[in-house]
Amino acid sequence: MMPTVIHERCSGCGTCKLACALENFGAVQPARALLRIEGRFPSPGDYRIHFCDQCGECADNCPVEAIVMASGVYRVDPDLCTGCLTCVDVCPKGVMVVQPQSDFPSKCIRCGACAQICPRGAIVMTETVNA
Repeated sequence: MMPTVIHERCSGCGTCKLACALENFGAVQPARALLRIEGRFPSPGDYRIHFCDQCGECADNCPVEAIVMASGVYRVDPDLCTGCLTCVDVCPKGVMVVQPQSDFPSKCIRCGACAQICPRGAIVMTETVNA
């Protein structure tokens, strides 16, 4: 399953960010979320939700191959990661992040907490098609 967004439904409430932070870090801190909401104001006057789409740029650019594919999701291996943050720099969506008090980056792992809680159905889990 993969999160899919329907941007037109997003109100920018941030409930998805809170759910993500709680699910992944046990923290009531939406700023720690592994997704990002972009408010585009005054024009065009809407919100865009950004999360990891598993493009692989981070893994392709990791100098120590610390980002590996496991069950269809790229994951950072903290035992291999050197904390160089090259992956953060090359992430085209800006959603590879370093958490407070951590030496290595983290990213969305498709847990689905954001989709389960979104009050407007702006994030939904959909089946992925294996090529």
